[in-house]
Amino acid sequence: MNYELTDEQREIQDLIRRVAREKVAPRADEIDRSAEYPHDMFALLKELGLFALPFPTEYGGTNSLLSACIAVEELGRVCYNTGYLLVVQWTPFGAILAGGTEEQKQRLLPGLASGDIRGALSLTEPQSGSDVSGIKTSARRVEGGYRLNGAKIWCTNSHIADFILVAAKTVDEGGAPLGINLFIVDRQTPGLTIGAHESKMGARGVPACPLFFDDAFVPVANRVGPEGGEGFKVAMEALNTSRPLIAARAVGLAQGAIDHSVDYIQNRVAFKQKVSDFQGVRWMIADMVTQTEAARQLVYRTASMVDAGVTGRALAPMAAMSKMFASDVAMKVATDAVQLFGAAGISNEYPINRYFRDAKVVQIIEGTNQIQRNIVADSVLGRASRGEAKPR
Repeated sequence: MNYELTDEQREIQDLIRRVAREKVAPRADEIDRSAEYPHDMFALLKELGLFALPFPTEYGGTNSLLSACIAVEELGRVCYNTGYLLVVQWTPFGAILAGGTEEQKQRLLPGLASGDIRGALSLTEPQSGSDVSGIKTSARRVEGGYRLNGAKIWCTNSHIADFILVAAKTVDEGGAPLGINLFIVDRQTPGLTIGAHESKMGARGVPACPLFFDDAFVPVANRVGPEGGEGFKVAMEALNTSRPLIAARAVGLAQGAIDHSVDYIQNRVAFKQKVSDFQGVRWMIADMVTQTEAARQLVYRTASMVDAGVTGRALAPMAAMSKMFASDVAMKVATDAVQLFGAAGISNEYPINRYFRDAKVVQIIEGTNQIQRNIVADSVLGRASRGEAKPR
């Protein structure tokens, strides 16, 4: 599949690159240090109309995941947290767009697209991260709706979201399992408690919190998709198609680390010559640039597949490869960048350690890279047994 950026996409790239440089970059270090939600950056993205970017034109978007990846990359190049603001808004939007009822779409999507309301997604639990089947939170059917009980962790944006999409195992009145569903839970719902912000190594500007459900009532109108798990499958497919957005964040991180490294080594002298003139250093930069461009092309190609309507088994390994490879590259490039900075690389006076910490986060979130490797291997070898490891 061939692709080339359209004139509109190049305009988006130029606009966001300029805004990122002039308005976002000066705030990036303070957002990281304070670990406080950047309301001013959210307002900036809202003013620019970026929250609708990947979605259909009726919501003000471009209907292009590639355009969205470009935006996330350019913002992530100077501030991971600001790019993150887009992604945490897009995830619940995509799930509701794919699996929600018409009433749910009319109620929530326009506000998400404009930035007038904010959403969050909660899958992870203390005993289950990438293993979605291990979810313990239950949604017991009662008159008029469901009662949610259980606990979640690492729910990004939950402290400020107007609603949270919560994955729970649906059970009937007698406790018999029916499948996994997503439920739209208003943040003010009685029985929902949002815990304290996690103290994170990276991605510090968009807090993540635990959630606790104690007989929290959710009406039937807030169940996404049909009861029994079919709606959950549709929503999960939407998350799969959005995986290149996570990879785009990694590409932005890698490119930003390169930008800082090049500036630093060209302005530092050792042994009476610029550090950038040492052959070993030049080779490091060459590898960093090459690896980042390879990751970028993989991400762009995968996003183009989504825009062309590719889904399911044809898309899954490509989406997994893009996330896995790009985030591994971001970690490698950020590690080399810290090395190029020397002692300055481990000082908070310089921003490069922020890229290092944020890059590690991307290797873990939205499905660890080990899980992504399983997806890729399964596409070639068939699904392996996930039971006990057999001796060899």
